[in-house]
Amino acid sequence: MARKLKDPWPRQRVGLGGWVRDHWRIANEAFSYVSLRFGTSLLVWLLVGIALALPSGLYLLQQNLADMTQGWEGRPGLSLYFEPGVEPAVLAAAAQQLQDRSEVAEVKVIDQAQALADFREFGALGDALDILGDNPLPASIRATLATDATLADLETLARIAERGEGVTDVVLEKTWLERVIDISTLVTRLGLVLGALFALGAVLVTATSVRLAIEARLEEVRVMKLVGATEGQIRRPFLYFGALYGLGGAIVAAMLLSAALLVVEQPINHLLNSYGQGLELSGFNPIFLVALLVTGAVLGVLGSLLAAHQRLADLAIH
Repeated sequence: MARKLKDPWPRQRVGLGGWVRDHWRIANEAFSYVSLRFGTSLLVWLLVGIALALPSGLYLLQQNLADMTQGWEGRPGLSLYFEPGVEPAVLAAAAQQLQDRSEVAEVKVIDQAQALADFREFGALGDALDILGDNPLPASIRATLATDATLADLETLARIAERGEGVTDVVLEKTWLERVIDISTLVTRLGLVLGALFALGAVLVTATSVRLAIEARLEEVRVMKLVGATEGQIRRPFLYFGALYGLGGAIVAAMLLSAALLVVEQPINHLLNSYGQGLELSGFNPIFLVALLVTGAVLGVLGSLLAAHQRLADLAIH
């Protein structure tokens, strides 16, 4: 009976500590490889960073447009104008009817005397009203919608208000909001399309860079295959290359976004001040930065997987 030969290189069981040390060693080697080729790495980081910066910037724009539609003091509402000489009781009843609606956040009553005083304060022709004798300005009620109300709620409220006693005109103040919502929707869809395209570009850039790294270490890869290394063990160093390229690109993207925000801060602040609002840019926070880093790393790993799979398949054929 033939005796089974003993394996001269028996498999060693690697515990968690050995697995961590192996990954740490490979990560250090990948970092050294990327650092020694800083010029090439910087070019890859710039390409990946630009690919991440544009869709991320569109995301920040969409977030701030959404905040603008919700938090602006000039949020949508309607104004009711009454016949001259309307009774105060009629104004009070109309105001109470609006205040009882859940979609209304605030109701402001402006009687004829207050309308005249406001016209004198803000209008250049206030003194000309003295010639007319009687006050020709109508009383009005301004109703502001709640933050969770919709444009459909506003239109329903307008139809109810039109049937009120003494109401001559109802003016909806929603045009600016409709435009902002349309712009926000356009930015969202444009961000999704460009995000997908630039994500593909980041993956291809990383795949090309990792492919060059594989070619530079091709002899080492062949030796590893000869001694029985698995595809996972062969791919592992290049996955770290891709992750480092992706993380570096994400850091560059964050720097580009920071510079862009500094450039546009002053004109945006000036524009908002003209509408009586302060500048409160939102979205560029630690959660956004962490998501940007994770996205960059994932795209880098995907690119390295693509490059390693293609090159290892070519080696298997030959």
